[in-house]
Amino acid sequence: MDRWSQFELFVQVAELGSLSRAAEVLGMSNAAASRSLAALEERLGARLVERSTRRLGLSQTGEAFYRQCKAALVQMKEAEELVNANSVAPGGMLRVTSSLSFCMKHISPILPRFHRLYPDITLDLVAANRYVDLLDSGIDVAIRTREFEPDSNIAVRRLASTRRILAAAPGYLAASGVPRTLEDLATHDLLVYSHANQPNSLRFHHRQAGERTLEISALMQSNDGQIIRAAALEGLGILIQPNYIIYDDVVAGRLVPVLDDWDLPRLTINIAYQGRKHLPAKVRVFIDFLVQHFEEMDYERKWTR
Repeated sequence: MDRWSQFELFVQVAELGSLSRAAEVLGMSNAAASRSLAALEERLGARLVERSTRRLGLSQTGEAFYRQCKAALVQMKEAEELVNANSVAPGGMLRVTSSLSFCMKHISPILPRFHRLYPDITLDLVAANRYVDLLDSGIDVAIRTREFEPDSNIAVRRLASTRRILAAAPGYLAASGVPRTLEDLATHDLLVYSHANQPNSLRFHHRQAGERTLEISALMQSNDGQIIRAAALEGLGILIQPNYIIYDDVVAGRLVPVLDDWDLPRLTINIAYQGRKHLPAKVRVFIDFLVQHFEEMDYERKWTR
């Protein structure tokens, strides 16, 4: 038996005054219980139990050891109950990070519903247009657009795929014309997200024309997608952004896609989290909630068609 099991047996013997009754409570044979108690005394080098034909009693050393064992077992039980409660009942602070655009468009709007379902979870939402280290920053969940994590301790769950498109406000296109070919982009004002992979080199694919790489020069670039979006809505130029940011603007006609038969490399939106075997309930329910919401909204079909 391990030490904690020996301690538990000893406490039962002390409280019940009987080795056989203690063995019965713990589902052990009398012989196994006797060997375990003897092994405990031998390891400690002290007699804990005074044995008689009628009843087992504790020695003076056994009395002191019983009080310590009892307290330790109570603390262990409380610790297990606390862990079980955190694993089963979602609660506590949940730290989530993503880009500002994703926070605004796809996390903030669903928080009221999430709060109604899980009122004991409080949220710390960290908007960052860079990849925050989960372990060093104490982040529970991160939304990212990269295929894998360099740290093997980080698990990844796919959320959706999205196209990146070129689009501009109707007023800009009316004033500057609609580009018909990739070469036409050289005469247009382009708005670029500076954190994109190779932001000034666009790799296009066309079903009939194949692959083309176009080097561009931006009128304006920014490290935040919402700044790029706002500038495009004001008619400053043609933006290059993923559909998950501008889909609603396109549907409403505020932005108009251009050169839409050309496809840029798509982005995969992933949920990254610390890859533990037993996830805290607050992390598990948030991930499941977000995945279910994306499925209900049919975002991948909308953003990739």
